[in-house]
Amino acid sequence: MAMPDIANSAQAQTAGKLDRVGMSNIELPLMVQTDNFPAQQVSAKAEVFVNLGDPKAKGIHMSRLYLQLDELSTESELTLQTLTALLDGFIESHQDLSTEAFVKISFDYNLRRKSLISEKRGWKAYPVVIIGRLINGVHDYELQVDVPYSSTCPCSAALARQLIQEAFREQYAQQETVNKEEIVNWLGSTKGIVATPHSQRSVAEVKVKLTPSADNFPIIALIDLIEETLKTPVQAAVKREDEQEFALLNGQNLMFCEDAARQLQYALLQQADFEDFWLRINHYESLHAHDAVSITTKGIEGGYQA
Repeated sequence: MAMPDIANSAQAQTAGKLDRVGMSNIELPLMVQTDNFPAQQVSAKAEVFVNLGDPKAKGIHMSRLYLQLDELSTESELTLQTLTALLDGFIESHQDLSTEAFVKISFDYNLRRKSLISEKRGWKAYPVVIIGRLINGVHDYELQVDVPYSSTCPCSAALARQLIQEAFREQYAQQETVNKEEIVNWLGSTKGIVATPHSQRSVAEVKVKLTPSADNFPIIALIDLIEETLKTPVQAAVKREDEQEFALLNGQNLMFCEDAARQLQYALLQQADFEDFWLRINHYESLHAHDAVSITTKGIEGGYQA
């Protein structure tokens, strides 16, 4: 007995075109190939959509989208080439219904990161989002990564230095000459360093649009660019010497959220592989109950908006 196919045989009760129809929160493992490195397995969540261009069609064939995504999961790797084939397959499986396809894949990408001094290594997980679109025969791809780092407030550092200066004047106000070793010992005590600036864990959210000439997802390259630009990425495995070096890096790289945004903006402007970019700097304040945020873009006509 033939099973009924409502999507094919029935008409919409109310006629109308739909921009996107599909599924979200699809859980699946994927092998992700990036930066010409061996593929890494990730636990991903996906959204897949096509448009419904026929105003009288009852619906799309969701199982066709799901099964093509499942085939990517079980028989292939996620690359720019396979993502292109997936988008093309969505349209081919919905001829006369759809002209646009959309895929969003979210996952954590794990990297082994070396400590600053001791050469110890540990895992860091970076949230990644890959988006692919096919609209009227044109493909475009976005890559977003979130990178955590430490930010130390320049204003707080200046205020702390002033208190240390005042403590020094008070400590040695009655002495015409001072002993160098005594000062060194005093600076190493809690009486010497009476105040410290506030720092906070921060996150740089960076989204880039890949150029048509791109041949892979530059996940690692983008993460490295962000961390090298900001100079104070959060650490994995640390010994005391690493923690001390981290304190030094924070002291030498004081930044407001505006500083971090401008530094990253400048670095991204030098990258020829990114057609456009959008970034949001989030400083999760330790002084305030609110966050400090800066957002900026490449600023091209018709591009990303803040």
